[in-house]
Amino acid sequence: MARWEPNARQRLVQAAIDLFGEQGYDSTTVAQIAERAGLTKTTFFRHFPDKREVLFAGQEVHGRLLTEGAEAAPAAATPLEAVAAALDALTASFTPEQRAFGPRLSAVITGHTELRERLAFKELNLAATLTDALRRRGVPDPTAGLAADLGVRAFATAFARWITPENDQPFPALARDALTELRRAAAALT
Repeated sequence: MARWEPNARQRLVQAAIDLFGEQGYDSTTVAQIAERAGLTKTTFFRHFPDKREVLFAGQEVHGRLLTEGAEAAPAAATPLEAVAAALDALTASFTPEQRAFGPRLSAVITGHTELRERLAFKELNLAATLTDALRRRGVPDPTAGLAADLGVRAFATAFARWITPENDQPFPALARDALTELRRAAAALT
């Protein structure tokens, strides 16, 4: 593949996931990822600060989509309705390619402590971003934080369901279902 071809970032992500699956996360170098993608190490570092971050590409976009979705919810929407709108915006952005490599991505992350920690950090950041969007809508604390936490947990649950081969439901529907399940579970706590 020529170095000038488009989609360098996506090619690097795909190459990293392939190599991590083939030879393990610890045994894979940035140089190998770049070579597999048909790019240079310099190009890799233009897109990612290290090999760990290649697995978490798009976090800024995810946060922006959550914010935009929450902001677009009707003014009279409840906090969880605004969260549902945010989840709709985020999950609608996922592609069939992301679903296809999702199981391998999850396997790599699950198999490595450092990557599980990074995933937890990513989820905390997404929850903070969504909390801020809800606060701007006038949702007080701790309601904003709890609603955002439920939204991020619903997203993670839905993603795990979406990437299973037997799944035939769209990601947004799975996220809405997961949010409904969590809402019922929270109500049962009283």
